[in-house]
Amino acid sequence: MGIFGGLNAEKYDRQYSDTYLAGRIARYMWRYRRQVMGIVASFTLLSITSSLQPILISAGVDYLEHHASAVVLILVALVVSATLEYFSNWNRRRLLSQVISRVVAQMREDAFEAAIGRDLAFYDRNKTGKIVSRITTDTQEFGDVLLFSSDVLSQMIALIVLVGVLFQQSLPLTILLLLTLPVFIVCTLALRSLARQVTRKGSRAMAVVNDNIQESVTGISVAKNFRREQMIYEEFAAVNKLSYQTNIRRGFVLAMVFPIMNFLVGAAIALVLYAGAGYVFVGVISAGAWFLFIQGVDRFLFPVINLASFWSQIQQGLSAAERVFSLIDAENTVIQTDQQSPGAIQGRIEFRNVTFRYADDLEPVLRNFNLVIEPKEDIAFVGHTGAGKSTIAKLVARFYEFQEGEILIDGRDIRTFDLTDYRSRLGIVPQQPFLFSGTVLDNIRYARPAATDEEIHRIAYSIGGGEWLEGLPDGLNSDAGERGARLSMGQRQLVSLLRVLIQQPAIFILDEATASVDPFTEMQIQEAIEKILAHSTSILIAHRLSTVRSADRIIVLKDGGIMEEGSHDHLMQQGGHYAELYNTYFRHQSLSYVENARTMLEQMEAAGD
Repeated sequence: MGIFGGLNAEKYDRQYSDTYLAGRIARYMWRYRRQVMGIVASFTLLSITSSLQPILISAGVDYLEHHASAVVLILVALVVSATLEYFSNWNRRRLLSQVISRVVAQMREDAFEAAIGRDLAFYDRNKTGKIVSRITTDTQEFGDVLLFSSDVLSQMIALIVLVGVLFQQSLPLTILLLLTLPVFIVCTLALRSLARQVTRKGSRAMAVVNDNIQESVTGISVAKNFRREQMIYEEFAAVNKLSYQTNIRRGFVLAMVFPIMNFLVGAAIALVLYAGAGYVFVGVISAGAWFLFIQGVDRFLFPVINLASFWSQIQQGLSAAERVFSLIDAENTVIQTDQQSPGAIQGRIEFRNVTFRYADDLEPVLRNFNLVIEPKEDIAFVGHTGAGKSTIAKLVARFYEFQEGEILIDGRDIRTFDLTDYRSRLGIVPQQPFLFSGTVLDNIRYARPAATDEEIHRIAYSIGGGEWLEGLPDGLNSDAGERGARLSMGQRQLVSLLRVLIQQPAIFILDEATASVDPFTEMQIQEAIEKILAHSTSILIAHRLSTVRSADRIIVLKDGGIMEEGSHDHLMQQGGHYAELYNTYFRHQSLSYVENARTMLEQMEAAGD
């Protein structure tokens, strides 16, 4: 595992060169080129004015003895240059803050768009908390480092201006000063790879912390139910400690930079000081020129020190950008061969020799699977866990890519459809109904934003005469709460079904919830299901006996293949695998079973008396 164990890269992570990252960042900046031109102008003015100050002071030293009146002019020039430096720096920061904020916002939008465009297989492999960290923390970190980097760039421009002046003052001393640069460059390059490594690990550690917080807060009700608050605290403490240790190691690397650079700067100043004193003594250069070189060494090497000392921060910004671009560039496993409009879907679904596995190293869930579902037919899939029921529904919804065979919708290859257009014809109710924060009305309208309040009211009150709404404080305007927490499980299921009902889909996919509800609510749920079944080709992953019996055909799955198919009565007469499943999972839901159980209980009580 190494010292950074547990902080491995994600499968979709990529490593880009600094040149590529700089070019891609430049393309973001190019969108705001007018502001960038203003920044460059301010940079140039700031660099010139800041480099003028040691030159003016040097001139003042030379003129101090024989030209006292010139000193006044030099002082005025210093005041003017300082004023220009202040306002150019203010304008630079103002424009730069605007551009960087827009670049970060655009990058965040691109990352979020990429995240919602990833298929479900991507989210099976990667934790949402870490993805959120890339969209929020990494983009902000990149923006902060970009703002800092602009200061180094300004100093580099000032360095170029200063070098030109130093060449005019003394060629030998300037060459001597330039000869110290390779030492700094070699040291900077030596620290570069280590800085990128530790900053990349630091970002991953922060992502682990974010993911743990999100998962803990999301599952807080479960933790409280099982009295595991201390456990989730200890888990957080463990990942927080991991992040702390990672940042300690990162800080150690950063702490190495300043002492090394300050030592090299001291050696360079001593070298120039000694050589320059000799030139002044023999009259080769003036005392003012010597002073300029002493000041120049500091101003000359300060940007180099900054670049080297803060190279790790720059690398941290590049690492953050690298993580964001990796998310943007991640590839989906679901690949469409065309972008055709599906048009008006009749609902005929055909599986031809379909083989599917969730990962290359896993056994196939479906192998050479064949099935035809006719338009408006209602198919109920039953079978033990892992038989492939949900997989079939997910393949029809195009959430996963099958490896072999074909899936046809109305005789057309499902891979040729425009996915957004195709999925707008589907109505899907997952096993765990998910509701958004907002009113019940808003959650029903989610499937069809153009639906009017009158349409929603009519559909909502068509189920059981609207009696299910009597349990809500404000009817359809009741707040559903986060993830529908303010509604009962049965009410959440009804809202999810009404969300599909108002959509009027051509294909309906229902993965029934396993949670039990009271008989009154179950009757209303079944009523809503039947309204949808009347107009759609339906794939039902059934957990309720009422749903199984209402299906036109029951498909019994085992190990990814079809064992039996037919109506409820036909399959019960066969006494095969379905009859076994019925007796195990469904029989206790039947009225006859309940009545027989009640009779037996009464007989036992009578015998006891």
